[in-house]
Amino acid sequence: MALFRKDVFGNRLFIKRILILFFGAIAVYRFLRVNTTSVKGWEVLHKLPKTNVLFVSNHQTYFMDVFLLYIALSAARNRQSSLKPMWYIFRPILNFYYVAAQETMKGGLLPKLMSKTGAIMIKRTWREKGQEINRQVDLKDLTNIFTALGEGWVVTFPQGTTKPYAKGRKGTAHIIKKNKPLVVPVNLDGFRKAFNKSGMKMKKKGTELTVEFKEPININYGDSAENILDQIMIEIKQHENFKPDLSRQPV
Repeated sequence: MALFRKDVFGNRLFIKRILILFFGAIAVYRFLRVNTTSVKGWEVLHKLPKTNVLFVSNHQTYFMDVFLLYIALSAARNRQSSLKPMWYIFRPILNFYYVAAQETMKGGLLPKLMSKTGAIMIKRTWREKGQEINRQVDLKDLTNIFTALGEGWVVTFPQGTTKPYAKGRKGTAHIIKKNKPLVVPVNLDGFRKAFNKSGMKMKKKGTELTVEFKEPININYGDSAENILDQIMIEIKQHENFKPDLSRQPV
């Protein structure tokens, strides 16, 4: 029975639709009424397969980044090349998933509800509760990502932080080597100016938000994790070569 259908992680699709409609309506209002939003690369989205696609993106806020990607991908799945009209929030993409830190998604009622929209919650291996740590990757986390790729589209943020030009994590490259997905780079901008770190609160209205979906990366899956990660970081403009040289800035 359709009412009781679930996604691969056991979330009821009926509830998932309601939550996407709720959060999506708020997000669309913020993106199109309070601010302006430009999306490039619709033609890329329209020709993607329905499964085993990994979107790799820079990261500026905990939640608003994800929701712009969510509504843009839903619009594309509905054969649109614009965020208007907004019928897609009534017919959202339900096999869309995003990698998120377990610590972040369990940090309050709203994040917990948002996690039901498609979060693949993972345990960070390098940081927890503001402290540097060093622990092994939980194999269950990797299995969940592989499962999601087999079911649909997955978004991951290779840096694992909203800090600009932070070093990328090799975990993303290992996932690519193992699963051999189509890898689509994404560039986001304007979110850090418009929202606070979580994305829950507005900082500056009238901000131009941009997202660009680029052509899939030509990846040699047999290459080293280091080289694959370098390719990704260059495509999302977060490689150290893009970092501004403050020593050359005028005083």
